[in-house]
Amino acid sequence: MELDGIENIRIAVPDLNGQARAKRMPASALDKLRKGQAKMPLSALNLDIWGNDIDGSPLLFDTGDADGFLRPTERGLLPMPWIGARAAMLPMSMYHEDGRPFEGDARHALVRVVGQLAARGLRAVTATELEFYLIDDSGPAFRPPASPVSGRRATGSATLSLRMLDEFNAFFDALYTACESMGIAADSATSEAGPGQFEINLMHSDDPLRMADDTWLFKILVRRLARVHGMAASFMAKPYSGASGNGLHLHASLVDDAGQNVFDNGGPEGSALLRHAIGGVLEAMPASTLIFAPHANSYARLVPGAHAPTGVGWAYENRTAAVRVPVSAPQARRLEHRVPGGDVNPYLVMAAVLGAMLNGIEDATVPPAPITGDAYAQALPQISGSWTEALDAFATAPQIGRIFAPMLIDNMRRTKLQEMAALAALSEQEVLELYLEAV
Repeated sequence: MELDGIENIRIAVPDLNGQARAKRMPASALDKLRKGQAKMPLSALNLDIWGNDIDGSPLLFDTGDADGFLRPTERGLLPMPWIGARAAMLPMSMYHEDGRPFEGDARHALVRVVGQLAARGLRAVTATELEFYLIDDSGPAFRPPASPVSGRRATGSATLSLRMLDEFNAFFDALYTACESMGIAADSATSEAGPGQFEINLMHSDDPLRMADDTWLFKILVRRLARVHGMAASFMAKPYSGASGNGLHLHASLVDDAGQNVFDNGGPEGSALLRHAIGGVLEAMPASTLIFAPHANSYARLVPGAHAPTGVGWAYENRTAAVRVPVSAPQARRLEHRVPGGDVNPYLVMAAVLGAMLNGIEDATVPPAPITGDAYAQALPQISGSWTEALDAFATAPQIGRIFAPMLIDNMRRTKLQEMAALAALSEQEVLELYLEAV
């Protein structure tokens, strides 16, 4: 992307909640930014959901609230279609002054796992499916937006509805055009089970960092562009108590140096390495719940019979299972992780899933037998059932310690403890308003 007509640049880096921590810079600063001379406090990546410092964090006064140095990611300069041609975004990662990656940076957590896979001659191929709601938040309670065509509001499920796609066609036309301009490979869109709920799939990529970038940028784009069209868009796990929640499903396979899918054995069952990877994912799942359900509202989605998995199990072509092996050609054999909500930090989710897959392969973990039928009706081990249970498991589980750096684990623990204490004083509606566009 060239600087023609650009007057200002947003440098942006995701914090642990996936929020973009940013600065606005004049376009004349681009050369300085590309040389990694921009600075931001290291503590900026360890803020709570409101953007407050974390009380007692060692990143604050113990170290003088030291600056880190921001370097552009491989993505480079990007347009900001929701603002216009005069602004651009430069996604960044955080480093120490001596050039070491900052271990509290969620993107570096994924870089670390990708490097561990590469050391074994493996590369991940991933794709994400993102669900979100379009919402009218102009009144005292959330409701579906009025159709730009009919003026009516959705009142119930509109699963795979052509009419819903057509009535919000102007928004989706603008969204796909914006995705193309930002280099986000958006694929199919569908109307989902909730009123005003939609899903868009992103095309698979053999670069997990690119896929995580796409997913993070897509969430920003959808939220900002919806406002341009007079609505809110939310990836919150459960905006409406009586309707379907928002998920973020991750598809993942591994290829070797020759480009061959190591999960492919020529048949529908997949290879032993696929089963070991699934075993690792299942073993780490209860302790990973905090990554897949990082907010108070996340746990309203994770209830039996609500199209979100609650049991630790896997299956072939079964959407009630936490891990599904979809029907596909053998060379596309993969697993689909169905636990994460739409409210997640995609860098942390991808690191957690790929890291657990690698753990399972290294340990030759043997999973239980695949389930058949309704997973909700079976006596399976359960994922963490509450925010506090998930936090305790995340902070102490050895599986998590193999995937994430100690600093990131501690920063996440402190962040969620502070949020738990503050959220206890809020009403249900105040919690919904907090999460509407923050996650």
